[in-house]
Amino acid sequence: MAASSISSLASSFASLSFSSQVSQKPNALTFPLTKSRSLSPSPKSFTTLRVCAAVASPSEPFKDLVKTRLPGGFAAQPIIGTGRRKCSIARVVLQEGTGQVIINYRDANDYLQGNPLWIQYVKVPLVTLGYEGSYDVFVKAHGGGLSSQAQAISLGIARALLKVSASHRSPLKSEGLLTRDSRIVERKKPGLKKARKAPQFSKR
Repeated sequence: MAASSISSLASSFASLSFSSQVSQKPNALTFPLTKSRSLSPSPKSFTTLRVCAAVASPSEPFKDLVKTRLPGGFAAQPIIGTGRRKCSIARVVLQEGTGQVIINYRDANDYLQGNPLWIQYVKVPLVTLGYEGSYDVFVKAHGGGLSSQAQAISLGIARALLKVSASHRSPLKSEGLLTRDSRIVERKKPGLKKARKAPQFSKR
């Protein structure tokens, strides 16, 4: 009995076969490659729409008026005055007219944004002599802001009125219209926050 059982076990073990070779490469997952599609739209997908609009500038009629009234430009006119204030410079030309004021080819009320104080600066020299409706004023101004430009125009008109008549000096001077205001912003100092403002003092 024992011999027969041993022989049957030996035959069963002989029938089994073991493979000692182990795959060195792990199983790799492969995915099918697909063609990449660009997200950017193709040039054929959109149509270009170009709109050309001609907008008339509001300063064009005044520009033509200034060219016809001032042949040869500002420098060629006999009654001209230059005014300065802060960083602003204004060249002023006076011509006999109805009291129209044109600044940089625009109406004075439009250019000065309707500010009554700035408009008053411009009109004071003419009102002082009673010429507010006798002369047209043509101005080229640049630099600074509108406030300093208005004051520069006032000085330029006053200086131009001196070329009309030397007798205008006394009333203009009495109103202080011929005095060049030399006040400007004071420069910043090193170690200070502004011209004179110092950092907060800390004792400890």
